[in-house]
Amino acid sequence: MVSDAAIATVVAVVVTASFPFYLYGAWVIIESETVTWDVLTHHLKFILVGLLLTTVPVLGWMAPRLLDQLGGLAAVHVFLGLQAYAMLVLALTGIVRIFQVKRAHDLYGNPRDDVDIGELHEDMDSWRWRLRVGVAGYVLFWLLAWVLGMIRFLIKYTDYF
Repeated sequence: MVSDAAIATVVAVVVTASFPFYLYGAWVIIESETVTWDVLTHHLKFILVGLLLTTVPVLGWMAPRLLDQLGGLAAVHVFLGLQAYAMLVLALTGIVRIFQVKRAHDLYGNPRDDVDIGELHEDMDSWRWRLRVGVAGYVLFWLLAWVLGMIRFLIKYTDYF
């Protein structure tokens, strides 16, 4: 049987490996002057891989073991992780509406530089704010949860502490 320490090590590596996917996915959007359908799908491929590399270990290994090891650090770790996912939901409430409006105006299939997307709908600025705050919040809380998770890993599975 595989030890908890071995599984924890694999989980730590997998969750850590998700971060470069998030960074590259963000870079794809940031570097693009116009977000076309191809740019959006390329971006989402990397973001979804990052989300899978984080969410599968959380749901498959961390969550089922939570009650057995619930303590101060674990509670804070869970809180930060839940905040990250809450911020992701906030981002999704913005991006879904932005996507709908841009698609209704065919800006993915026929991108135009002369269109200010802020003028496509009266709530566009609010949706863009939700997207930005949600993404920034997700990254912030993800990083905090990751740091605390690595500290918990070092305390529980190594001789460093």
